[in-house]
Amino acid sequence: MVNTTSRSRGAGSPARRTMTAAARAAAKRTRRVEDPANEAPPRAEERYSGRTVVIDAPGGWDDPPEPAPEPDQVPESEAVPEEGASVRRPWRRLLTMTLCVVLVGGLVALAVLGRQYREGLRAEQARGEALAAARKAAPVVLSYDYRHLDRDFARARTHLTGAFRDEYRRTTTTVVGPTARKYHGVVKATVTAPTGGGRPAASVVSAGPDKAVVLLFVNQVTTSTQVTGSRMDLNRVRMTLTRTSEGWKVSAVDAL
Repeated sequence: MVNTTSRSRGAGSPARRTMTAAARAAAKRTRRVEDPANEAPPRAEERYSGRTVVIDAPGGWDDPPEPAPEPDQVPESEAVPEEGASVRRPWRRLLTMTLCVVLVGGLVALAVLGRQYREGLRAEQARGEALAAARKAAPVVLSYDYRHLDRDFARARTHLTGAFRDEYRRTTTTVVGPTARKYHGVVKATVTAPTGGGRPAASVVSAGPDKAVVLLFVNQVTTSTQVTGSRMDLNRVRMTLTRTSEGWKVSAVDAL
């Protein structure tokens, strides 16, 4: 007969092994309680054991937007070195100031040139107008006839202006008129013209927009009771003319 008691108490029996494993597990639990520092942290699988549930967003997951850079932060590709920017700023200011100076100088020069051009046009126009007025006035101012002195003197004053007009009135009234009546004086003046024809001998000495000086060669033929026949005087006369509201008028006459 087989001895069942001895078999159940053998070293390699299942019951003996189960009791030994249980003892070791109890000893380990005792050590963990006594020394918590030696207790290993539970693994993630032990802490989160169970079924895994996957949740999908209705429209899918989108990448989160990139954070906007701070105001003080500038991308490296756009950043300008502090030193380079400080060096360029003075040059830009200098360039701007230079351009402004050049522009202002150009405008001033243009204004001056424009004014000179206009004055030149006016002066050229004045030369022609003053020369024509002098040629017309000289024969009238320098001629008279004792038979109609008042008419001749009044006609001459229409070509005069300013103080010279008053002086002419005084001279003809006190000197020229009485002498012409006494000696039956007749004076006829003409601006010299070339023998072969052409314009009278007159030229502009100087001219401005409002004043001009003209030189004329004038022949005066005089008859009177004091002269046998007639006498011709070749004179050079300088006339100063001034622009007035009524046109160019003689403001001075000098015999040269």
